[in-house]
Amino acid sequence: MADTFFTITNSGTDEIVEKKSRFIGYAEPVASEEEALAFIEKIRKKRYDARHNCYAFAIGNENTLLRFSDDGEPSGTAGKPILEVITGNQVVDICIVVTRYFGGTLLGTGGLVRAYTEAAKVALNAAGIKKKYKIKEVDITTNYNDSGKISYLLNNEDVIIAGTEYTENVRFTALIPVEAVDMLTKKITETTAARAEISVKDERFIV
Repeated sequence: MADTFFTITNSGTDEIVEKKSRFIGYAEPVASEEEALAFIEKIRKKRYDARHNCYAFAIGNENTLLRFSDDGEPSGTAGKPILEVITGNQVVDICIVVTRYFGGTLLGTGGLVRAYTEAAKVALNAAGIKKKYKIKEVDITTNYNDSGKISYLLNNEDVIIAGTEYTENVRFTALIPVEAVDMLTKKITETTAARAEISVKDERFIV
């Protein structure tokens, strides 16, 4: 599994109008195919009076599951352009639905591709792309004399200090990118002459 990937953490909605046809884009963070299908159904019910509710989704940052639907539009003019916006931005765990209300003027295949692409883009922009990366939570317990050295070391690396607890010792809770854990724990051990106690916890993804 990759240590970093791009996704969205918020819903996003925006729309465009092309020759009186209204295209409403919805972007939603989803963690599974079931969640994506449930979101698509939710939009279909909300926009039951629309001519088309086209969609695409990408699930998982390894062996990504990709699906799309033109929902009655000419083949290749709706679902695929939406999917290409997703894959072009390397975003996963996302579902985008674009609802179209027909405005009375035919757009042609090129016009449809452009409109669905643009509607997907504005929905994605409204949601905002976030980078997620894998970290390990590391507890570092040290004496007061060494705490300044450790604080300096952590603040000069790509580390989030999630908490600092002052009791008879000082305990730092650091969120460290997985690829940097071994290097940093070695540095801390060397800096404190192995006086610091280091406890490495489970991996997880954070934004």
